[in-house]
Formats: sequence, C-alpha cells, structure tokens
Amino acid sequence: METENNRIKHIIKSLSSYLHGKDKPLRLSLISFLSRGHLLIEDLPGLGKTTLAIGIAKSLGLTFGRIQCTSDLLPTDITGLSIYNKSSGEFEFHPGPIFNNIVLCDEINRATPKTQSALLEAMGEKQVTIEGKTYKLPRLFSVIATQNPVEQFGTFPLPESQLDRFMMKISIGYPSHDAEKEILKVGSRREEIYSIEPVMNKEEVAQLQAGIENNTYISDKILNYTLAIIEATRGNGYLASGLSTRGALTLINTAKANAYFHGRDFVIPEDIKELSEYTIPHRVLFKEEYETLDKKEIIKSLIEKIPTPA
Repeated sequence: METENNRIKHIIKSLSSYLHGKDKPLRLSLISFLSRGHLLIEDLPGLGKTTLAIGIAKSLGLTFGRIQCTSDLLPTDITGLSIYNKSSGEFEFHPGPIFNNIVLCDEINRATPKTQSALLEAMGEKQVTIEGKTYKLPRLFSVIATQNPVEQFGTFPLPESQLDRFMMKISIGYPSHDAEKEILKVGSRREEIYSIEPVMNKEEVAQLQAGIENNTYISDKILNYTLAIIEATRGNGYLASGLSTRGALTLINTAKANAYFHGRDFVIPEDIKELSEYTIPHRVLFKEEYETLDKKEIIKSLIEKIPTPA
C-alpha cells in the first residue's frame, strides 16, 4: 500500500509543475478515476482542464482520446463507423476516440443533446452499439468531460440522467497570484506533458483500482451513516429528488479511494464529508425556487445535521 501511495504522491507532485497551484483538482481527479468513475469539470476556458486530463492519462500509462464537442458533432464522430472497403468488398469498422482508456470530451455542453446521449451507453455500460453490433470498450475506461458555465452562448445543459453518470463534478478555478506569476515566467508547458514518463502501467493501474475497491474496509456504522445521508436528501425541503442508488454507490466508492489517499485501509465519516460537495450537488434535483441558492452549502448543511458515528 505504501509503495502505491508514494506513486500517487509522485504523480500529483509531477503534474503540479504543469498545473501550478492545482493540487486539489488533481487529487480529486485521481480519486474519481481510481474509483472507476467519470469526471465533469465545469469552468471557464483556459484554466488547465485539458492539460489535467492529458497529464493523468500519460502518468498512468494509458491511451488518450479527445473529442472536441461542437454543435455539428455527430454520434459517429464519438463511437466510430463502418466504411466500405473496395478491395475486400466488405464494410470495416473504424473505432472512434471513445475506444481509449481516458477520453476527454472538451466542452461537452456545446454538443447537441442527441450527440451527448451517444455517450450514455459508453459511460454506463462500457460498450457502444453501432449499426446493431455491440463493441466493448477498454477495461480501464473513464470520461473526463469539461463544460463551460451554461450562461455562455451556444451551450446545451446536460440532462439529469447524464449528470448522474458523473462520479464527481469539480472546478479548477483561477490560479493564485504567485502561481499565475510563475506561469507567466515560463509560459505554457502543454506540449511537454505529452512526453512525460508514465509512473505506472495499465496492469498496475487495474490492480490498484481493484485493491482500493476490495481491500478497503467499510463498517456497518459507516454504511448506516451513508444511508442516513441518502435518506436525508430524499426528504429534504430544498430538493425535488434526492440521491439515486448509483449516487449512493458513488459515496462509498469515492470514500474508499479517499481513505486510501490518506494512507488508511478503512473508511471514516470524514472521507464522505470531505468529498460531499463534489459527489452530491450535481446528482440531486433542487426545487425551482431554490435553484439560485448555493447548492454546495445546502448539501453541507444537510450533512452537518446528521449525527456522526463514533
């Protein structure tokens, strides 16, 4: 455990030199990936979202694919399609960028709802169906989607069914004064990140994911505490609908990864609390009259009222 944990620390330290002052988004992104989840990053353009996705893929020795979402993007631009080969006289399947380990869907809310829905099967089932035939995606597969704030012109809000498929929703935010000064000194290092040496290989990453899932202990007290949070979201006056069962599993899986990152092989309540603002607000539906309130604060207040197990 200690060796793997040191590798994680090494990845965060290494990528921090490309993403100044962004240790927390990096850590959250790795927790999401090692929990076998998909990540949604909402922020303004130019703050390092793409660099973060490329960096994680390269550090973990994984293949990387990119989809630049626009209003004229077609579902087959994501999944791939069959093209007729004159020489063989047969149709040959040409896989799209979704057939990579880490897929960056840049500015996902610029794609039309029809194209966004093409991602649903891939994210939920780890497979795509094209022309009646089903193709399995790689065993290690994760979507990192970025989106601009919905107030921006030419964007389409993601449907609730798709938001629930993202394990976490995070922001990167502006760099600090000192970090931005450092960026201005050395300029963009995006090109360099393509040539960084991987810290792990695919097999080691798969073993790490399985180890976190199977070897991190979660007691009945913590399970009951998680159920209390879920039930509180379902009966809360601010919310029209609470957490789904998929959302409940997210709390457990990310808490296990968070415990691992803290060097423990057991989950404590703080593992759930610490991540709640990234795992809950985007997957519950607020009543229309409360849409303008600070959703993270409401969720935080809801959790604070639940007794913490000793």
